[in-house]
Parts: sequence; structure tokens; C-alpha cells
Amino acid sequence: MRLTQRKGDVAVSQAISSFTKLGYDVSIPLTESAHYDLVIDSAEGLKRVQVKYTSKKDVDLRRVHSNSSGYVVKKAQENAYDWLYVYKESGEEYLFLVCLFGRRAVRPFDKDLLRNVLKRREETE
Repeated sequence: MRLTQRKGDVAVSQAISSFTKLGYDVSIPLTESAHYDLVIDSAEGLKRVQVKYTSKKDVDLRRVHSNSSGYVVKKAQENAYDWLYVYKESGEEYLFLVCLFGRRAVRPFDKDLLRNVLKRREETE
């Protein structure tokens, strides 16, 4: 297995663990072709979650895969997912409650930390 796939697996398993600990029901799509990695059952309904792993300041939002012609790089399309979960190599978890379509990268800050985002959501409910 390639290292990049392993990193993605680590991020997905951490996201499943974190969302489950927070009381959400988590589902996994049966296919690899979906533009999202998880489905979270939240108070507002089902949310499609794209999961990313990063060891850098910026998170690469592009989807990169290979085929017989070489590498294929795609940016997210509008409404491809509902939430973006980011797991950093250092253990921080970030959550964006929007689809960051058409962008190449994003830089998460403390306000985007998973616990901060969910705390703000609880305060507004």
C-alpha cells in the first residue's frame, strides 16, 4: 500500500473515532467513486464529509489519482460534500462546515479546530 493511501486511512479512521465519540452516527460509502469519505448523521440531517490528511500548514484540497494515462488532478465541484474534516500529522483535527469547491488549498487556524467548531454550533442551537 502506498504511503499516501495509508495517511488517508489514518485520517478516515480518526474522523470515525472522533465523530463517534462526539455522539454522531457514522456511515461509510460502499464505493470509492464518491466525492466524500463519510456520512455523518447530525441534528440537521445527513452530512457528506470529505476527509483530508496533512503534514503541512496548508491542506491540499485537490483529488489526485492515477490511471493508465498518468496522474489525474481534480478540484472539488460545488456541493461535492457538506463538511471538510482535516487531520494533521501532529494530531490536531479541523472541521469546515462548507464545501470548499474550486480551491487548491486551505490553511486551518485555531477557530477551525474540531472542538471549537462544534462548540460554536452547540451555542447557536
